[in-house]
Amino acid sequence: MARKTSELIVGLDIGTSKISCIIGEVTEAGIDVIGIGNYPSNGLRKGVVVNIEKTKNSIRRAVEEAELMAGCEVKTVYTGIAGGHIKGINSQGVVAVKGEVTEGDIQRVTDAAKAFRIPDDREIIHVLPQEYMVDEQGGIKDPLGMAGSRLEAKVHIVTGAVSSAQNIVKCVNETGLSVRDIVLQPLASAEACLGEDERELGVCLVDIGCGTADVAIFSGGSIVHTAVVALGGYNLTNDIAIGLRTPMDAAEKIKRKYGCALSSMVDKSEQLEVPSMGGRDPRLLTRQMLCQILEPRVEELFQLVHREIQMCGYEELLASGVVITGGSAQLQGMAELAEEVMHLPVRLGQPRGVGGLVDVVKSPIYATGVGLVLYGSHQEHDNTARFPKNRSEGKASRSMFDVIREIFRQWF
Repeated sequence: MARKTSELIVGLDIGTSKISCIIGEVTEAGIDVIGIGNYPSNGLRKGVVVNIEKTKNSIRRAVEEAELMAGCEVKTVYTGIAGGHIKGINSQGVVAVKGEVTEGDIQRVTDAAKAFRIPDDREIIHVLPQEYMVDEQGGIKDPLGMAGSRLEAKVHIVTGAVSSAQNIVKCVNETGLSVRDIVLQPLASAEACLGEDERELGVCLVDIGCGTADVAIFSGGSIVHTAVVALGGYNLTNDIAIGLRTPMDAAEKIKRKYGCALSSMVDKSEQLEVPSMGGRDPRLLTRQMLCQILEPRVEELFQLVHREIQMCGYEELLASGVVITGGSAQLQGMAELAEEVMHLPVRLGQPRGVGGLVDVVKSPIYATGVGLVLYGSHQEHDNTARFPKNRSEGKASRSMFDVIREIFRQWF
């Protein structure tokens, strides 16, 4: 029997190496994963669309596979966004209130916090509240109904390139789907992999994809810093291909089957067969040699992440350490080398908090997809996901509103 569309929440993880579609069904107990679809992604580079047609085809195939498994038809999706164009900054705003804080006051102080000029080629993707202050009383998560005369908000604002977001939405829309909301990928992964206690005590999430590694730091229950490191699984595969003089597809298979980030964890006598270039005979090489190629690059990745943590000043607040997730985080020895480099406790993050096909999605490669479904369920419950079907229409309406507001400001 076909399921009602209104009962479904769909997460579409558009990554550099693959596109995953996760279909979740809302139940009394929570969210059950009922459909999963994967297809290689050939139209993206470092999280940014570089080929519309190839991306559209990959999205279509991944969604069709998930629909077939779930026995339903997908109409709307929550999709992720990542890449080197993503920037995050902290801001704050202050407004006066009369008597007690209303929803309108919360909206006004949020608008005040994001009232700064950004370049025309960028747009705000998220405004994430960190804490509120009422009459200088801080640490407030929900000020609604509190008595006071002054309301202050501290927020984390995530911006991205307009063209990158528009291209993602265009690819999805041209497959017959509508985008319910665009979500920062590490924020979605955090929904799936982090516990409330970790967010409260302080934790750094590192989502290691094919093109980039996305960093999100949480403290006091809120996100306080986001960043992107321009290294990922592709760099590891490329190093193997060059170092062992083997084709890229063979290098990817070797990385997944024999790769290890710590050469000390590998038996020196263990060997593997490596295909050669140009039709030459395959060669026998030691696994130790493979690890010696991977270890410096993985070490460099975590050095860059550690430097980002130090630069933002939150290293001493990460009581819960670091959680690594994403497809490339599955490489053997990743967590151990990360602990050596960053001198912090590190664990592998796997999706949790869902039912249904738990055994299938219990892998770091599905962290973003499952997180998008969980994020979507929270937004639907709060009725805050109101993303226009056509992104350009939504932007035009905001521009017209700005014009009207400017006219009133000049004349009144």
